[in-house]
Amino acid sequence: MKIASFNANGIRARIPLLGKWLEKESPDILCIQETKVRDQDFPKQPFEECGYHCRFKGQKGFNGVAVLSKIEPSNMKIGFGDMDEKEGARLIALEIKGLTIVNSYVPQGRMPDSESFKYKIAWFGRLRKYFEHNFSSDDSIVWAGDFNVAPEPMDVYDPQSLSGSIGYHPEEHRALANVMEWGFIDVYRIHNPREKAFSFWDYRIRNAVKRGLGWRIDHICATRCVAEKSRNARIDFTARLLPKPSDHTFVIAEFDL
Repeated sequence: MKIASFNANGIRARIPLLGKWLEKESPDILCIQETKVRDQDFPKQPFEECGYHCRFKGQKGFNGVAVLSKIEPSNMKIGFGDMDEKEGARLIALEIKGLTIVNSYVPQGRMPDSESFKYKIAWFGRLRKYFEHNFSSDDSIVWAGDFNVAPEPMDVYDPQSLSGSIGYHPEEHRALANVMEWGFIDVYRIHNPREKAFSFWDYRIRNAVKRGLGWRIDHICATRCVAEKSRNARIDFTARLLPKPSDHTFVIAEFDL
């Protein structure tokens, strides 16, 4: 089973890119973040024509999560289930062939001294409780998405100068580690333990991809029983060089499931 994750930064603008990529890679499941579109405006047709079922939760102009899958999913759930109306469209979970897929778009946080940053740290805390209350770490779960955190020094282009900045801050590292410790393994690092590779390059930095000025903030993690069945994992940086790209690219993991 091939599972991928991609922050589209506006799904309607990425339809041509996504169409070509789906044809080339043919993943069984694609988790998408930052769709930036209301549910009634989600562009289902081009993906259905490619053979995918579409499940999504969106809002106008920002946030938004979706899962495309070749097999029809079941038991879709949105959000943390705590009736928080401020939450936004950031979390979607569903089941496919006995595998739970949790797709998340973690808040970006803006600046470390902002209320948005406090909200981000609290969001990770809520996510830990979400997993504790709804699942067991022995369950078959893949947690994917844009986590907006680069966990290790090799996950940013310049760990010394970026230390303490948004996306590479000690509080973010602790918050992410707390969720990971519940029972998740970073599938990319199983297969690429020492590789310095990135999934996000800021539009504002000229020739950032070619200059290697990126961050690995998009992840596919799994509980141990699933991670042990992983065959490989990679980042398709070439998609970031295509016309009209997102500022992120695709993360891919394959499993014997």
